[in-house]
Amino acid sequence: MRDQESALAQQVARRLSTKETAELLGVKPETVYAYVSRGQLTSRRGQGGRGSTFDAAEVEALARRNRREGKPSSRPDELSVRTRLTLIDGDRYFFRGVDAAQLAARHSYEEVAEWLWTGTLHPGARFSAPQESLSAARRAIGALPEHSRPVDRLRVAAVAAATVDPLRYDLSEESVLGAARSLIPTLAAALPLQRSTYADGQPIAQRLWGRLSHKEPDDASLRVLDMALGLLVDHDLAASTLAVRVAASARAHAYAAVSAGLGVLEGPLHGAASGLAHRMLLEVLDRGNAGPVVADELRAGRRVPGLGHRLYKGEDPRAQALFAALEELPAARGALTAARDVVATTARHTDLHANVDLALAVFTASHGMSAEAGETIFAVARTAGWIAHALEEYGERPLRMRPTGHYVGVRPPQPLPSSPGQK
Repeated sequence: MRDQESALAQQVARRLSTKETAELLGVKPETVYAYVSRGQLTSRRGQGGRGSTFDAAEVEALARRNRREGKPSSRPDELSVRTRLTLIDGDRYFFRGVDAAQLAARHSYEEVAEWLWTGTLHPGARFSAPQESLSAARRAIGALPEHSRPVDRLRVAAVAAATVDPLRYDLSEESVLGAARSLIPTLAAALPLQRSTYADGQPIAQRLWGRLSHKEPDDASLRVLDMALGLLVDHDLAASTLAVRVAASARAHAYAAVSAGLGVLEGPLHGAASGLAHRMLLEVLDRGNAGPVVADELRAGRRVPGLGHRLYKGEDPRAQALFAALEELPAARGALTAARDVVATTARHTDLHANVDLALAVFTASHGMSAEAGETIFAVARTAGWIAHALEEYGERPLRMRPTGHYVGVRPPQPLPSSPGQK
């Protein structure tokens, strides 16, 4: 036993050549240098300056880590993100192992957010916005043109809130969660009210309602909005979430990371998708039939909004849960009928199911909200998930989110370009 331990100690103490390192890791020699460029291995020149050598203990540690994580060691440049937050499995999704749709149906948005952040349920959780943060956000938003989109306003609000938080550069979990519990209500309450007489309530859903609709909410409608927020908290590595993790990898503070997510969210293929579905439902209601509306969408070369999801073969579980809740709202009957008509019309030739954008559009169209209301709900809800992913990324090696570019331009060296008219 002592002889084995001595031999192991000698092996750990010695330096390995590139060939030996590649063999131990089960990769090609060029892949070893890719590990070095990624900061996963350190190299040192061998005796006489020939070749590179590697610390045996460091190589073995990397080999064990690759085996434990199931990471393909032959593809170190492949972007793979470990997360304990959200799992999408079949036609269900889970927050920290708990069915996310059931969680959102039984708990408030704030409680779902706390679960995602901490893995602990906090019954009755409430978030509060410091007056300094809210005032700064409202002043900044007030300086924007009237036609500014809601997500434009939210981005400005996030930046303004950051400027009055001197602790924003503290990336400890306690500080980041403190910023999150302040930022989310700031985003919800900084947007202009649709009706000046609306009285804000403590829950995020109640604060947000007055910024989305001019109508007085009933308890059932508020509960559906709260549920929608909970359902949309996170959805694995969506484009906006990946942007947040890139920002966090560079150690951007939480407000800046959220701003990165909000920037990506504006794309028509992401957060803005519910607005397209909202406008479509209004047209179906106006024309009384989904057939010509669907035909017009397809004739224009567009996909029918609110249908299909690349991660689900069946119906999006978020849509399923939200549709079930909308069934209980009398105000939603017309828009629900229109949505079902759209699904049935497209089902004649395609196997596309409703996604959460269509369900969200039913809710916004039923309560006098604008087409952009769904995007606002999405943005406020997803802020909690972005914070959770930023926290995870702060615990990883910095600047790891850097894939290698594959140059496909002309081969150098090329002659210097000449100015127009120059001979």
